[in-house]
Amino acid sequence: MIGWKFAFTRRWAGYLALTILFAAICAGLGTWQLARRAEALAEIVKVDANFDSEPIPLAEALPGRRAFTESQKWLPVVVTGTYLKADELIVRNRPLNIHPGFEVLTPLRLDDGTVFIVDRGWLPTGETPDAPASVPEAPDGEVTVVARLKAGEPSLAGRSALGDQIATINLTEVEGRLDLPTYTGAYGLMKSEDPAPAERPVAVARPARDEGPHLSYAFQWFVFALLAFVGLGWAIRQEFRSVNADDPQERARALERARRQAARPPSDAEIEDDLMDAPRRP
Repeated sequence: MIGWKFAFTRRWAGYLALTILFAAICAGLGTWQLARRAEALAEIVKVDANFDSEPIPLAEALPGRRAFTESQKWLPVVVTGTYLKADELIVRNRPLNIHPGFEVLTPLRLDDGTVFIVDRGWLPTGETPDAPASVPEAPDGEVTVVARLKAGEPSLAGRSALGDQIATINLTEVEGRLDLPTYTGAYGLMKSEDPAPAERPVAVARPARDEGPHLSYAFQWFVFALLAFVGLGWAIRQEFRSVNADDPQERARALERARRQAARPPSDAEIEDDLMDAPRRP
């Protein structure tokens, strides 16, 4: 009887190594999905804590122009100043519900001379994809704005813009364009402004409270890792039966398996196959 000696050959050692590698990759992907879920849950916590809270003064939320923590994302702030309409910027490539468009950044100069960047909302593309058809004008004079805080964005390699357009909301770049002391820790997604104009860009909507399918994906990857070892065990068992087919004990076990298979009632699929294979009567 050969027994299990074949399982300790170089060939099966290679199969084991491949199985471990596959399982490790699956486990890594499952862990990555759990990390993605943790990020989504953290975003939900920020929305629940901040989105509908009472606005606080900008100076209280951001004591310095570079101050901002991620826990403040979506936090409403109230700030009063005058829009620098001549320095308004259009952010390119900003889709909304799969529709292409732009966002409007209007600098708000405060009484102390510093500037806070207000994202006044979204606009669809116009007759050409290069610019919106029109930009609703910001109010003149002193205006009080309620806006939700959000961190600035990094620059993207290979993306640039000319004129009054900008590729990303990189607040340091915006400060360089304005040549004025500007808040670079965060900008504000406008909720409201007083006095309110007759028309304004589309306001940001409350983010959906959805953690996504990451947990189920993680479970699937971990199951795949486990099934890899189950499959390896099944393959070893099948080869054991093959290489030991002449052993009397294995023969007896094979006959017992055949007997149980014959005694088992046919499945619906087997009955359907028999009907399909049966000769048809003329």
